[in-house]
Amino acid sequence: MYYLNKPIKTPRVLYIQKGSINTIITQMQNERYDVNKLDSFVLRLIGYPQSGWIDMFETDNTKADFLYKLTRQKAALQNVTLVPGETSYIFLNQLAHNLKLDRTLLQREFKVQVNAREGMFVPDTYSIPVGITEHKLIQLLLKVSLVKMKELSLKIFGVYDELKWFRYVSIASVIQKESANKEEMPIVSSVIYNRIKKGMRLQMDGTLNYGKYSHVKVTAKRIREDKSSFNTYLHRGVPKQAVCNVSLDAIKAAIFPLSTDYLYFMKNKNNVHDFTRNYSTHLSNIKRATK
Repeated sequence: MYYLNKPIKTPRVLYIQKGSINTIITQMQNERYDVNKLDSFVLRLIGYPQSGWIDMFETDNTKADFLYKLTRQKAALQNVTLVPGETSYIFLNQLAHNLKLDRTLLQREFKVQVNAREGMFVPDTYSIPVGITEHKLIQLLLKVSLVKMKELSLKIFGVYDELKWFRYVSIASVIQKESANKEEMPIVSSVIYNRIKKGMRLQMDGTLNYGKYSHVKVTAKRIREDKSSFNTYLHRGVPKQAVCNVSLDAIKAAIFPLSTDYLYFMKNKNNVHDFTRNYSTHLSNIKRATK
């Protein structure tokens, strides 16, 4: 009774991997929770631990409550959606607000775990355990995203080369920002490659919608004054770092551009783009769209 009433401190939400009781106890020991072989014995008497996210409801429990909850409780989940084309800066704001987390801690974890690199999250609807810590949340999102990226890379290339993959993610992020819909993505991709091949600057407004500027209208003044590496009016080529988080469709378009001779595009009054190879036609498209 004395042992079962001993206190144990853990995060409110725990992730328990699938496996034997001994494997689960070893996992928790590796995460520096105060458990041992005696806990394995008690668990065999009261039930098998669940796998997945477990809500302890509080961070301080007795050993008896802790072991019981491992076998009975499941974490409450809340859905959070990352929209394709959104930046991590805005997504972290969203996570902090929806899940009542510390925005500063989320940013710190993002920086520590991936050096605040853009394009690391795959847009999707994520089921997040309520009560998860900032550290575990970033870890979870990165793990799920990396699995999806690796799966697509293996399907297309047969291997996962991180450097090569994220070069495509950078191209895909420009495609994501500039395309009006999924069907346009391979065409926008072709324009990017065609302009680079001819030594032309991309001069695409979407690259300036990075970070906190995700939803800020790009003006002529902003184009002149922004000296960041994202300014494709100032710098040649695709930004070395992705502009935003991208859909798998945008990545496929970056890898498989349509074969065209287009060099320009302009959004028309139907909110899709008119593509052309001639600058004079492009100017006409601009006039027609801005009438």
